[in-house]
Formats: sequence, C-alpha cells, structure tokens
Amino acid sequence: MIVRDLSDVECRRMLARKSLARLACARDGQPYLVPILCYFDPEGGCLYSIAAEGQKIAWMRENPKVCVELSEITDRFNWTTVLVFGRFEELSDRPQHEAARHRARALFEQREDWWFPAMQKPEPDVPASAVIYRIRIDEMTGRKGQRS
Repeated sequence: MIVRDLSDVECRRMLARKSLARLACARDGQPYLVPILCYFDPEGGCLYSIAAEGQKIAWMRENPKVCVELSEITDRFNWTTVLVFGRFEELSDRPQHEAARHRARALFEQREDWWFPAMQKPEPDVPASAVIYRIRIDEMTGRKGQRS
C-alpha cells in the first residue's frame, strides 16, 4: 500500500466535492465528535454549516478551535482523508455578518434539502433555532492511500 500526502489543491478539491464531514470540538478537556454537513467556499477559505442550538454549538462558543474531517473510503486499501484545523465563527443577524450569511445561504441552496438533518431535533414539539456558522480554515492536511 502506498500512502502519500495531498497537495493544497487536492485538499481543496476534496472539500469542494464532499459535504458530509465529522466535526471535532472540545470543552473542559473532553472531546466531542459529530457528523455535520458543510459547504466549502473556495474564495473565502471557509467551511459553512447550519445547526440547531445544542451541544456542539455551546461547546464551539466556549472553545472556537475545531477540527473537521472529510473522507472518501472505497476500501481499506483505497481512501482519501482531509483534516481541516480552524476556528468556529457564529454568523449572527448583525449587519457585519450579512454578506457571510448571504454567501452561506447561496452555498447551502446548491443542494436539495440542505437544512436536513441539521435542523431536525429529537423533540418534535420543540422548534429548532437555527445557527449559521463558518469554520475559518487555519490549516489543512490530507492523505491518500491506495494499493501499490
């Protein structure tokens, strides 16, 4: 098996074609890992996402340092993975976030049912409160494994 590092361009291509990812955040020394849908903005170098108020939002507000992992796995000998290290930034309704919220919405709407399952809460009678956020990418790395 051959494993090689991905170039920055290859990492960006992966971010552009994949939307299902895993978000890792931490609070008080305790890590938390959760699947998310995210959308890459190649112009701004950010990942955008939306979520209901909950544990991951609370934890990211407290500690904005996060890691996002995206992968394509054919089998144990053929896979690609990208890790993004970055910072959570909540996009509020304030005027300074208007352009970013507009960009996020444009990216979200490129896919059908973009809001699902992010806005589904386990309690059906409790309306979910939407939080739009982005991950500002500080660093990214990637690797590809394939049969030799």
